[in-house]
Amino acid sequence: MKKDLFAHKSKSWDMKSLRVQNAKAIAEKIVENIPLTHEMHLLDLGAGTGLLSFFLAQKVGKITALDNSPSMLEVFKEKQDDFACETQSIQSDIMELKTTKKFDAIISSMTIHHIENIPALMKKLHTLLKPNGFIALADLEKEDGTFHSDNTGVYHHGFDTNTLKQITHDNGFTNIKIHHASTIEKPHKEFKIFLLTGEKR
Repeated sequence: MKKDLFAHKSKSWDMKSLRVQNAKAIAEKIVENIPLTHEMHLLDLGAGTGLLSFFLAQKVGKITALDNSPSMLEVFKEKQDDFACETQSIQSDIMELKTTKKFDAIISSMTIHHIENIPALMKKLHTLLKPNGFIALADLEKEDGTFHSDNTGVYHHGFDTNTLKQITHDNGFTNIKIHHASTIEKPHKEFKIFLLTGEKR
């Protein structure tokens, strides 16, 4: 069984106002660029405690929280009654997820730098979407490796957005755009957060 790298962080994960502000900014950028409706079922990739989902719940019909950290999902379940839509959670690695369910959109915040094979990820996301479904993935722009104090489980020190757009295109997406979503200010540096949006073609 894989070690839960977030077990020691789960209870305090929502307490950092920077994290809350970042999730809110990403959610607002998603709302600006994805036509969300109350008929939609979203998959939140790397949902954690549900911060991003919480800010989008009033716009959609259902959200499935996917995370490989059982401790994070425990916190998600504790507060799911506060969500403005139906929710469910699945503990799984995205690359190992087995489901026949198709989603209207897949959202994610600060997760894909923890996934090693990005082309395989994009291919997987494409298979999980309904025709004309959307992705909205937020993560770090290319950085020098100092964003995390501990880089265990980190496969990418941010992303070159042009390269990421090409990978996304090569795996079946169209209308791919990069938006500036947020800036995280740490004592030593500022880190820019992008939102990549695209549509299944």
